[in-house]
Amino acid sequence: MQSFEDLGVTPEIAEALAAEGIEVPTPLQSAAIPVIRKGNNIVLEAGPGSGLLISWVAGLLDRIEPTGSAARALVVCATAETADRLAESTAGLAAGLEHRVAALGSSWALADRADILFASADDALRALETGEIAPAGLEAVVLDQVQIVQAVSGLQVYERIFEFLPAAAQRILTALPSTPEITDLASRHLKRSVTLPAAEAGAPSRGEVRFRIVAEPRETGALSVVEDVLEEGARHVLVYCRTEDRAADVGDYLTLHGFPAGAPGDTSVPVWLGVDALEARAAAADVEGVVVVSWDAPADPDSLDRRHSLGTDGTVVVLPREIPHVKSLGRRTGYKTVPFPPGTQTRDPLRDLRSMISTAIEAEDTAPYLAAIEPLLERHDAAEVAAAAVALLRKKLPEAPTPTPQEGPFRRETRASAPPGRAVPSWAKLFLSVGERDGLAKGDLLGAITGEAGVPGEAVGRIDIRDTHTIVEVHDTVAQAVIRALNGTTIKGRSVRADFDRPRTRGPGRSRPRP
Repeated sequence: MQSFEDLGVTPEIAEALAAEGIEVPTPLQSAAIPVIRKGNNIVLEAGPGSGLLISWVAGLLDRIEPTGSAARALVVCATAETADRLAESTAGLAAGLEHRVAALGSSWALADRADILFASADDALRALETGEIAPAGLEAVVLDQVQIVQAVSGLQVYERIFEFLPAAAQRILTALPSTPEITDLASRHLKRSVTLPAAEAGAPSRGEVRFRIVAEPRETGALSVVEDVLEEGARHVLVYCRTEDRAADVGDYLTLHGFPAGAPGDTSVPVWLGVDALEARAAAADVEGVVVVSWDAPADPDSLDRRHSLGTDGTVVVLPREIPHVKSLGRRTGYKTVPFPPGTQTRDPLRDLRSMISTAIEAEDTAPYLAAIEPLLERHDAAEVAAAAVALLRKKLPEAPTPTPQEGPFRRETRASAPPGRAVPSWAKLFLSVGERDGLAKGDLLGAITGEAGVPGEAVGRIDIRDTHTIVEVHDTVAQAVIRALNGTTIKGRSVRADFDRPRTRGPGRSRPRP
């Protein structure tokens, strides 16, 4: 079994990784780290879930000498939020290595002195144009998940960033999926680059693997998957984790919630914890009713196949940003990846209250009320004032009736039928150019909307799948985000066009086919 020291990184970096529970490199890390340590240009056709961050961070920490005076490596991310998150992860590794890490656009001290500086594409370009980042001192530049920026605003921002970069600076580009435009960008600006992983021919069909999209931290969502699988009739759930430390933590978490966990083959407990897929499969081979759940996304095709070739109802727990990675693994191994959305939720009064307040913040003119409560803010915390206002509001609102089974938990209310004073989100109808003839199911579309756009399931209403297209209702507050996220994505093999549904006026006796 290969270690990080076998890849040539310093013992200090290997120890820092081990302290984070990362002891065995993924195949992507094993292939990429030696290339990056040598200062070569590289294109990584990979996404979160594959071990992508460590693939280039470990090599940069090993190669770049810390100075604490100016940026030596610039990491260009899709958003400021991503830059902040990746900077936090990197700072944890770099803490004992004397490398200073920071991110532009958020609360980081002395960002101008960071050895490794993270920034969104727009912030990075602005800092290069104003001289906040001195390009002459850059030894490496990472363009992270380029396809996200391309989908929103195109690749022009990267073309302008490249104009500032020293010719000798190492260039690292990551994207999944890659596109012809990204390939062209890399061919012009990443000379003599290596592309990893190598392209593989499509594999024969092997069956299906379900995936459940969860929010961070993933523990709550993953726990619900285990519960759902057991309720479906599984006798044992074989839960795979990436490391022994991770498996121990997951076992404690499951046991705390009433799901005792043990080693594979232990018939006295409902949940088995596995790390080495071959060993776990051998222990489970003669036991019926075992269903596999990957608590952490498999890092590579072999891991997916070894884990999920046992049985047909396996589920991978994924964060929204890991969806492209899992779908790529499915294509490369022959598994069809299908959404496994959570069951229908019961009505949650607190969630309804938060939704009502959130809608009011977006839709109502609150300026007069801010002026009215300003004196209170001198004596009370803003959260206390808000809580008191909610308490008064709740006293005036009639209690919401419990929906009947025919109504369902997310029964829509029109503004005319809503209780007086109660803010109910409006619904917008969206047109999507994929339909029944493409094999579309409601679960496919719900998974795409919640995964690609990052909106909660309760923001999605009626889904009307027709022959050539689909009409879906979503909260009007998220409609634009759903359109942006789905436009150009592929669902059931078809590139999707998303827009507001705009019915045309029909003439007498004439029907209008949808284009």
